[in-house]
Amino acid sequence: MSSVVLDVEHNDVHSHDDHHEHHGNFWTNYVFSYDHKVIAKQYLISGILWAIIGGGLSLLFRIQLGFPEANLEWLRPLLGDWITESGKMDTTFYLAAVTMHGTIMVFFVLTAGLSGTFSNFLIPLQIGARDMASGFMNMLSYWLFALASVIMLASLFTSTGPASGGWVIYPPLSALPQAVSGSGIGMTLWLVSMVFFIASSLLGSINYISTVINLRTAGMSFAKMPLTIWSFFITAVIGILSFPVLFAAALLLVFDRSFGTSFYLSDIYIQGELLEHSGGSPILFQHLFWFLGHPEVYIVLLPALGLTSEVISTNSRKPIFGYRAMIGSMLGIAFLSFIVWAHHMFVSGMNPFLGTIFMFLTLIIAVPSAVKAFNYITTLFRGNIVFTPAMLFSIGLVSLFISGGVTGIILGNSALDIQLHDTYFVVAHFHLVMGSAAFFGMMAGVYHWFPKMFGKMMNSGLGYVHFWLTFLGAYMVFFPMHYIGIAGFPRRYYSFTNFDAFSTFADLNAFISIAAIVTVTGQFIFIFNFFWSMFRGKNAPLNPWGSNTLEWTTPRKPGHGNWPGALPIVYRWPYDYSKPDADKDGFGDFIPQDVPLSKTMESNTDEERVLAQLDSDLQKLGEEREKNPFI
Repeated sequence: MSSVVLDVEHNDVHSHDDHHEHHGNFWTNYVFSYDHKVIAKQYLISGILWAIIGGGLSLLFRIQLGFPEANLEWLRPLLGDWITESGKMDTTFYLAAVTMHGTIMVFFVLTAGLSGTFSNFLIPLQIGARDMASGFMNMLSYWLFALASVIMLASLFTSTGPASGGWVIYPPLSALPQAVSGSGIGMTLWLVSMVFFIASSLLGSINYISTVINLRTAGMSFAKMPLTIWSFFITAVIGILSFPVLFAAALLLVFDRSFGTSFYLSDIYIQGELLEHSGGSPILFQHLFWFLGHPEVYIVLLPALGLTSEVISTNSRKPIFGYRAMIGSMLGIAFLSFIVWAHHMFVSGMNPFLGTIFMFLTLIIAVPSAVKAFNYITTLFRGNIVFTPAMLFSIGLVSLFISGGVTGIILGNSALDIQLHDTYFVVAHFHLVMGSAAFFGMMAGVYHWFPKMFGKMMNSGLGYVHFWLTFLGAYMVFFPMHYIGIAGFPRRYYSFTNFDAFSTFADLNAFISIAAIVTVTGQFIFIFNFFWSMFRGKNAPLNPWGSNTLEWTTPRKPGHGNWPGALPIVYRWPYDYSKPDADKDGFGDFIPQDVPLSKTMESNTDEERVLAQLDSDLQKLGEEREKNPFI
């Protein structure tokens, strides 16, 4: 009891005078703000802008792939000299578009836009904190991300073009500025941008972990935290352990490019000239890159799964099935993600015995992934499902997660991966399980928490249209890619017209491009709905979805400090939906986390009745704090 009281006092020590009457000017309130909610919105808006750029680039190279013989002169006003005199897309620009699409979508949209937005917005609100542990670090994290964005955006407009070595930037291509135009200043800016991006991610992750550990309100034990917070917490730990490795890899690459070192280069000729490099190995870079690259899959995916857990339980009106198993599966995925990186390198000359070990470890990760999928399905089973747009996107995520997971088992097998490596089968796999699934989680989060972010409701009708267009589009784009991938279509090729073996699939390739164009264009429905609803949408009720978690106990638009009075006290876990006899206690089909067990005696379990006395004491404490916030 005493420790709980101390927690409240510690958490609330900087709350009242500092937060209730917060004054500032436009710059401190909306630009260089320390408020986690403002920073979350900054990440979200930035992520949307980056998604427009990243999605637009994918349209450009899909037009080239689907219609390789078409005259693209009509794109000259947009691409300028990147359209050749013959009306074709420049091959260098094509490779750059593929590279920048991958970079932007993985790091700037699905990492910063998804994790940055919802970690910042939900962590303090769902654990009952006034703000992040360090508001200054939080603000600095966003502006380092903004600086990284400006530098990456500038690389699109360099005379030699942006980086074109693929989003994995493998040396030696990326290490030799004179190799191709896409290895020039554009690659340098790519590396500099990533340095700032990594610094931003590390600052953010440290802040998330510190906040979750130190600023949970009274009663919010780890066993009562929403799965969203667990997912953000575990994701932050993964980021702290893996991003520094990419930082080191990028730094050594800069040395090779600019200072004549040979970490990744050895005995290489270029344009007939023997370069003064010896002793290095490009394989070293692959090891370093994929030590981040594979955990990055879960840095993107775990927050989406956390958001989905919350949305599915709320809109199924059922407790999440296997709460502890869900936490255990996330911890298992996090651990295994660090020891499976080399399955990306089965064709790099790896010892077959070592490959077998990595294959075994890779296939094991299917177990915790299957646990999550099973728990989502069993939560939905016999639920009183409310099909909100957020719920549809969450169910869509589960579908894509399963589909992409099955193909992941195929690629985890070294013998099969060697055959399918660098084909469209791989492209289809990771776009389903990582790209599309994470994007669906992000959309579910936006539709579900938009009322709390902006105090307005999004238009549901437009949300349904957006979902079905995106869901069907994702399968129409990526499902056929498995087929052409098995047929041997290699990724990153500019054109397949010179290969008779691929001419059979020309129509299917065009179909994929048309589906991609329709799907990406359809996202403007969401963008219109988002910005229109922000200003013209209906005012949101306090708890529009009937959720249990603490963020719905704040005012409609929570101000600085989140709660105007004392911090809420937590008495129960976050998934008390449709509890037997809860209606007799006057709470219908859900009981919020801040309702004491002593108020729900009819619906309590035997164990909860024992705890009711403790709840009663905590309730008295809360009432006393409402009367006198300084005790």
